[in-house]
Amino acid sequence: MSQIERTAILGGGVIGASWAALFLGAGRSVTVFDPDPNTENTVRAYVKRALRALKELGLTDRATPDAMRFVSTAAEAVADAEFVQENVPERLPIKHATYAEIEPELSADAIVSSSTSGLTLEALQTGWGDPSPLILGHPFNPPHLIPLVELTANHATGSDVLDRTEAFYSDIGKVTILIKKGMPGHVANRLQAAVWREAVHMAVEGVASVEDIDKAMWAGPGLRWAAMGPTSLFHLGAGKGGLQAFCDHFKDTFNGWWDDLGDPRLNDDVIRQLVEGMDAQARGQSTEELSAQRDELLIAMQKATINLRT
Repeated sequence: MSQIERTAILGGGVIGASWAALFLGAGRSVTVFDPDPNTENTVRAYVKRALRALKELGLTDRATPDAMRFVSTAAEAVADAEFVQENVPERLPIKHATYAEIEPELSADAIVSSSTSGLTLEALQTGWGDPSPLILGHPFNPPHLIPLVELTANHATGSDVLDRTEAFYSDIGKVTILIKKGMPGHVANRLQAAVWREAVHMAVEGVASVEDIDKAMWAGPGLRWAAMGPTSLFHLGAGKGGLQAFCDHFKDTFNGWWDDLGDPRLNDDVIRQLVEGMDAQARGQSTEELSAQRDELLIAMQKATINLRT
């Protein structure tokens, strides 16, 4: 078990609230800071719902649901924290200002993990006097239900920070990958962007409706990708010959598809078409209702696979 017990959450939006629920479910104490005066109400309501989901997954054996408090400054939040999950808005000046406030208050062995989805570690580090406590720990939304965390460390990261961060995340049920070369969007978001680009292209070109393109994903490759990644699946697709045989057989096919992929841009007309398609697909359901359906499916899938992954 990781020795980290006291955590802090900077930024109490959806991502921060989800992290808070996960940390509490794993038996940690949580101190939350967000400048929004309504944060405590919204986070407590989110955590209550999320802990029910975590209980279904058997991830609350060590839960400390009452070990959460709210403070009025970022500095106060990190004062006794061993692990800080930073989720402030995705704007470099805001992140740098937050780091300048908390750096003098951090304990000697504290780790600060940024949930940033688009900024590089190098860009974040320029806001520090000594960036050694900082690591990039990008989750997938919602963090309490999606296991992935993308980690980035470099030469300026403390020598034991990566190992301790991996141990902490693993102990609370996360699956980590190490990004060896920083790129905007990291790994998983770039994969998402590539797939969505082609989905948008096909919708704009009238190949299929927005709903049917989504359906093609969740009823087709999405199911397989929930089990294994695309390269592993193609390795299995050629039987005993494995990936070499698959590539030998399909290289010209894939090269042709890649040459024919679209390159759309999200201008006003394209956005309007996508929104109209999504409205038709939602059939009057609110985002809250659709989110609840998503979470029910994620919980069911996690329950079905969690024992196979451990």
